Amino acid sequence: MSAERARSCETCGVPLAPGQRYCIACGTRQGAPSPLLTELLRRVTRSATANGDDAAGSPSGEPPAQPPSSAAARAPALALPSPRISALLVLVFLGFGVLLGSAASPHVTDTLAASRQHIKVVLAPQSAVAGAPAPSPASSSSSSSSSSSNEPPLPEATPTPTPAASSTPQPGPASAPKPSSSSGNSSAGKGAGGETSGGGGTPQAPAAGAEPKLPPIKHVFVVMLSDQPYAAVFGPASAVPYVSETLERQGELLAHYDAVAHEDLANEVALVSGQGPTAETEANCPNYAEIEPASTGADEQALGSGCVYPASTQTLGGELSAKRLSWRAYIEGMDEAGAPTGACGHPALGQPDPTVGAAGVGAYATFLNPFVYFDSVTGSAACAEDDVGLDELESDLADPSHTPSFSYIAPDRCHDANPTPCAPGATAGLAPAGEFLQKVVPEIVRSKAYKDGGLLVITVDDAPSSGEFADSSSCCGQPLFPNIVPSTTSTGLSPRGGGAVGALLLSPFIKGASTSQEPYNHFSLLRTIEDLFDLRHLGYAALPGVKPFEASMFTAR
Repeated sequence: MSAERARSCETCGVPLAPGQRYCIACGTRQGAPSPLLTELLRRVTRSATANGDDAAGSPSGEPPAQPPSSAAARAPALALPSPRISALLVLVFLGFGVLLGSAASPHVTDTLAASRQHIKVVLAPQSAVAGAPAPSPASSSSSSSSSSSNEPPLPEATPTPTPAASSTPQPGPASAPKPSSSSGNSSAGKGAGGETSGGGGTPQAPAAGAEPKLPPIKHVFVVMLSDQPYAAVFGPASAVPYVSETLERQGELLAHYDAVAHEDLANEVALVSGQGPTAETEANCPNYAEIEPASTGADEQALGSGCVYPASTQTLGGELSAKRLSWRAYIEGMDEAGAPTGACGHPALGQPDPTVGAAGVGAYATFLNPFVYFDSVTGSAACAEDDVGLDELESDLADPSHTPSFSYIAPDRCHDANPTPCAPGATAGLAPAGEFLQKVVPEIVRSKAYKDGGLLVITVDDAPSSGEFADSSSCCGQPLFPNIVPSTTSTGLSPRGGGAVGALLLSPFIKGASTSQEPYNHFSLLRTIEDLFDLRHLGYAALPGVKPFEASMFTAR
């Protein structure tokens, strides 16, 4: 056996490892250079000389390379490919890389960005965090094609305000004369200052630094569905694609819009009067009885038990009539052919309502028609003219002069989205509600009244009170209702509300595919309508925590 003898660097004397070609300490090469490397240097030098470089040697002035030794001459020549061959090889390798990347990467249609559905991102407002400051009113709706989660928004923990001092309402006339034209009156929407809030025309851009104002809306349409959570109607997994995929691209989605109580009637009454619920309205008024003793408490609230409000309790309809503006409730199934009741239909006072509860019969339900629970409406001859069946809507839309300033539209029990079927074996839930909307909404948005200053609001009276999607969240400084036993707990949660239901606004004044994260509820909608027509704020619509819809939403014109 033989072993390679240890050796040292010829320059600095540092020991070298077997086969080491360069000294780590001083960098001196050990041994003769590679024949191939010598030949390569020779060719480079010769090529440079042939191209006009310094004939005496390299550009640095060094002498030319010495001729190769005999060993180098015997080494095989190092041949480089021609430029064309090199370019071809580069193209081949690039093409191979493209093919490999295409096969390995997902298709565009499989990616989130290519999804045909909008993703709605629902952000909990600051007030939902314990101890966080209230959200600034300056924050406004944001244009967004992002989408909400499949679950309803988180409940908000809002502080309970101290009820305002008691005030006595001033009842309007029991039967205001019906104007010959429901819009276009010279006094319509004018307040003390003479500014028109319900007139037509294109809104002027606010001056620099000025607060934006609500646009000159002349006709408001509210379509009320029933008993569904926000995600089921407006979320990305909505069972009503006509709403979530078609209409949401055309309007503004209110992602934090809440009901104020549970069950249909309590929320509908709140929307048209600002009244909180009673135990009976939270049960959809199984016995059609007057509220007794019907005294008036703080915030104009009628106090007592029952569900029919005294004549002293005002409604949005009464406010409009007092200003010679018109309103109408279009209730499906009430006075159409074959209906069991006529216009302004309701049970006799003190009698049970056969349309309430699991044993309820027929498509028409009294509790879907909130105006017939006010003596100020039913005691007027105008009730039969203004509280009518859905069939009247089409003819009223055909002529803008016959289209009311405010229209309340309610589907019957077969189309209201409630998961309880209207008859044994009937289809219930959102599918028939979608069919109803696909018929009614195009009629509205095609009308001249809508195109010339219209606002359509689609919302739900309340979220489910039990089951998988039960939700009792509330917002907007909702008070403890005096006619209901307080349901708050020692945890400090806000008063029990009707849960997150959402709302969609459509208008020529609204930019499509927009989402607002501001908190609103049914009292907010009432206050907005009152502001649009320059009316006084009724009941809880006047609470400090209740804000109208932000004027910054209405920026399309």
